Amino acid sequence: MENRKISNKGSATLFQNRLLERLTRTTFYFPVILFLVVGIVTVLYCYLSLKINILSIVALYLAGLFAFTLVEYLIHRFIFHFKANTPGQELLKYKIHGVHHHYPKDKDRLAMPPLMSLTLAALFFLLYKWLFGNYGIALFSGFVSGYSVYLIIHYAVHRYRQPHNFLSILWKHHSLHHYRSDNSAFSVSNPLWDYVFGTMPDKKTIQKGDKEKLPDYSS
Repeated sequence: MENRKISNKGSATLFQNRLLERLTRTTFYFPVILFLVVGIVTVLYCYLSLKINILSIVALYLAGLFAFTLVEYLIHRFIFHFKANTPGQELLKYKIHGVHHHYPKDKDRLAMPPLMSLTLAALFFLLYKWLFGNYGIALFSGFVSGYSVYLIIHYAVHRYRQPHNFLSILWKHHSLHHYRSDNSAFSVSNPLWDYVFGTMPDKKTIQKGDKEKLPDYSS
């Protein structure tokens, strides 16, 4: 992305203003815990206060988890990787997501800044509530829990060695996106939507990734 050489060490300064710069960073654990708590609290609210039956809550929670994987894909593909046509758009694209491709192991930028993620969460809450009424709150609980799961996966594939089990597909898939083709393999939590929308890397890219050892995120 942005024709910049990938650096597995260091970080970038996006703003000279200290406050703005600080707002672009976050400790990984904070949003993970925050949105897991939000998910748990909203589930309890649905059951204890709204009196939604437990089977409906479970079904809506799982639907919310699934919905998040689609939203994750769409945001990554069409917002984070939008086509920039001017220098100003290129700069905006870099500050939104390009910096992560430039420094993929910068642990302070492996999660969306809390102010932005909280704003988006509030918008999705209002959308689900408007569309589905109180049932939308149960859907939302699964959705924000899905975001926490996504953050854990994203952090793990960038900071830890690839495991020797079925989870290795997540490491390989995201490595292809970062180190072989940033115009494909947009899904992080699972590759499903890349198959559905035809954005899996081509066979040559996949074979190249299999034959050549992809960079070790943990090194």
